[in-house]
This record gives sequence, structure tokens and C-alpha cells, in this order.
Amino acid sequence: MRAGFPDFRLGKVLATSFTATLTERHGNAVERIPTPHRLVDWLAVNGLAVDSCTTAQLDLAWELRESIHVAATAAAIQNALPASAVQVINDCSAEGRAAAILTPEGKRQWRLSSASCVEDALSVIAADAISIIAGERDGKLALCASPTCQAAFFDTSQSRTRKWCDMNTCGNRQKKARFNANQRKHPRSAE
Repeated sequence: MRAGFPDFRLGKVLATSFTATLTERHGNAVERIPTPHRLVDWLAVNGLAVDSCTTAQLDLAWELRESIHVAATAAAIQNALPASAVQVINDCSAEGRAAAILTPEGKRQWRLSSASCVEDALSVIAADAISIIAGERDGKLALCASPTCQAAFFDTSQSRTRKWCDMNTCGNRQKKARFNANQRKHPRSAE
């Protein structure tokens, strides 16, 4: 990983992990892929290694990321999907030349075109977004309960009642704030 950049927040769902490259959207936003090289790093970590990335490809990635975020948010609150977001997701999905392959271990892996271009990787992310927004996978889209985050995430917990996009960040922050507020209300008496 490249020094000087915030860590990636990796999850088990590609599309929502991709939207988590911009966090704290309603607070002090943290951009985790601010440069083309950083996008190359994120794609490699997620099994979508590409040779290089241009500024225009980074702009396309940001546009896809925001379109997935808007569409997933709308789906989570059961609103109509914005047509412009759907168009970007569909265009990115159709543009790439990635193929799913089966590994000898029985796992799915993505093979990008011989040029390994960013558009191929983005098509995989867009296809993943389509499968979760369309409700084809076992789980539920939800929004993080953190008022500064509100990220869309894919809840695969048994009860489908998860509150936080990431327990290690948003969940812990909220629980710590509740604990501190409780301590202020009920200070321990001096003994």
C-alpha cells in the first residue's frame, strides 16, 4: 500500500466496499482513492488488478461509485432508483470485457481483458451492484446508523438487523459516544 493515504475499508461485498472508498459523507469526508495510483491499489486488493489508470478513468470510477451509492441508498429506503445513476451503472457494466472463471479450488475469480483496463474492473463492480440492488443475492441493503456516515451496506446477518456499515469504525464510535454520555449523566460518586 502507498504511504500517506487512509486505509481501505474492505468488506465482503465488492460494490459496497467500492462505495466505502469515500467515507463520512455527512461529516468530514475521507477520500480513500484520491489518485489514479490509489485506484490501481484498491482494484488489486479486490482481485481486479489493472496495469494503470488515467485521471479520466479515475473520474469514471468516482462517477460509478457515486451512482452505486445513490442507487443503493434509494433501494435501501425503498425509493425509486434515480435514472441517471441506473444509466451510469448499466453503461459501466456493459462497457467492460471481464469474464467470471472458476478456479481449481471451486471459487469464482474475475479475468479482465488482456489489456487489464480500468473499464473492465469497473464493469465487474457495476455487475455486482446490479445483483445486490436488484435483490438477487441473499441479504438486504441498509444504511449505516451513524449520522456522519449513512453508507449503504449489504446486510447478510441472520436477522438482517445490522446497524453499522463497519462495527470497527462507525459502530464503536457510536457505542463510545453513548457510553460517554451515560457517564456524564450518572457520574460515579466519590468514595
